[in-house]
Amino acid sequence: MTDEGPYIFAGTSNEPLARAICDYLGVPLRPTHTERFSHGALRVQLGVSVRNKDVYIVQSLTDPVHRHLMQMMMMLDIARHGDAARVTAVMPYFVYGRSDKKDAPRICITGKLVAQMVETAGADRVIAMTLHSPQTHGFFDVPLDHLTSLRVMVDHFKKQDLSDTIVVSPDVGYAKQATKLASALRLPLAVGTKVRLADSQVQITSVLGPGGPAARRAIVIDDEIATAGTMMEIVQVLEAQGTQEFSLAATHGLFTGTSVERLNALDKVSEIVVTDTVYAPEASEQIKKLNCLSVASVFGDGILCNHEGKSVGELFTFWSEDMLPDSSLG
Repeated sequence: MTDEGPYIFAGTSNEPLARAICDYLGVPLRPTHTERFSHGALRVQLGVSVRNKDVYIVQSLTDPVHRHLMQMMMMLDIARHGDAARVTAVMPYFVYGRSDKKDAPRICITGKLVAQMVETAGADRVIAMTLHSPQTHGFFDVPLDHLTSLRVMVDHFKKQDLSDTIVVSPDVGYAKQATKLASALRLPLAVGTKVRLADSQVQITSVLGPGGPAARRAIVIDDEIATAGTMMEIVQVLEAQGTQEFSLAATHGLFTGTSVERLNALDKVSEIVVTDTVYAPEASEQIKKLNCLSVASVFGDGILCNHEGKSVGELFTFWSEDMLPDSSLG
């Protein structure tokens, strides 16, 4: 390990976040040259020597997923064969986190397969944020730092009037993380009974939570917004119960399919809060009331702790709830 600081390179999926991380750390974003040939093949070159350097490759696995995945693996392989001291894959968004179980015959648990591919390509360590399910962490045989966006979410919502507000998780799967947001904001929690019917269609028949009349405002939190089917359904259910205002929040703003139209049609939504783990400039222009928070400081702290050999415990997704209100989140 050298004293020059981490060597950070960016794939083409989310260069703005990589630049923000570098600005936060006060280090340059190292150059990368990528060329796509007429027959579809990629040629990638790291622009500086990585010999004996602590290298970080920043790449969100977003659409086009497989091109971005291949580019990242090529960059990892280049760093490994370039004799880097250590190579870390930084994946702000891991698309195959949803493929985490064998729920039908003759299918691939693709999350595990991609984890093995990333390791084989040359990653000694992985840094990711808000994986879709906890078991995805176990797919990686190299150390993985599973970071959370809760720090920036709490900072955002603490600036608002939270009287008569409730935090809502659309389903049981995200209830643990929603509990931490509710605890940090000192708000009650409710959980929806979501059943997925198709890729863009879900059903929520009820919301379970504190008794009594519905809260005036709900902060609905999930790991991602893709087709917006879940957000649309939970808003309709809560609205029928008397909720008058909504803040929709998620770490990853994918905004696929008809999500823009769906979200813009929700009149009682006052804001839609996501982070910059996914680079989506078109969505920023098209979606009303969209607020994109930066998680560059969280990734920057994670990279710095790894580079200096310090604990990253306070940045983990699985914080102890009693830490959140006072120490970890200010």
